[in-house]
Amino acid sequence: MPFQPDPDAIVWRLHLQSPPERVYALLASDAGRASFWAEEALERDGVVRFRFINGIHYAGRVLAARRPERWVVEYFGSIAEFTLEPDGEGGTDLTLRNTGVPDVDRVEVTAGWLNVLLPLKAAADFGVDLRSHDASRTWNVGYCDQ
Repeated sequence: MPFQPDPDAIVWRLHLQSPPERVYALLASDAGRASFWAEEALERDGVVRFRFINGIHYAGRVLAARRPERWVVEYFGSIAEFTLEPDGEGGTDLTLRNTGVPDVDRVEVTAGWLNVLLPLKAAADFGVDLRSHDASRTWNVGYCDQ
């Protein structure tokens, strides 16, 4: 099977040892998102205001929030849908489906999602923040642990 074969979507799957409720809480809460995704990600009136260590800010509407199964947000002009399914053993199978990514950005965005998903796994399963929180060491200058 070719890597990322759907031309209309970036799709990543991630298995977590944590139950869907815990994973959902990280995605759908201010403190949760700040623990792995952005320096700050405050939701007010259905809009998440992301602030990243590299100085980038983005506000995206929450399009769906169904605990603990599905959380969908506008993200840099695209739609990021997180679907959570119990794995039958107390963990979670997460699927990220990102649509509306311009072709010119597809390679960078595909890689960029790993910089969200793997820190999510570290936070959910191990209580660890993988990010450096160092504004001089960001994605823009080649660091993956921003």
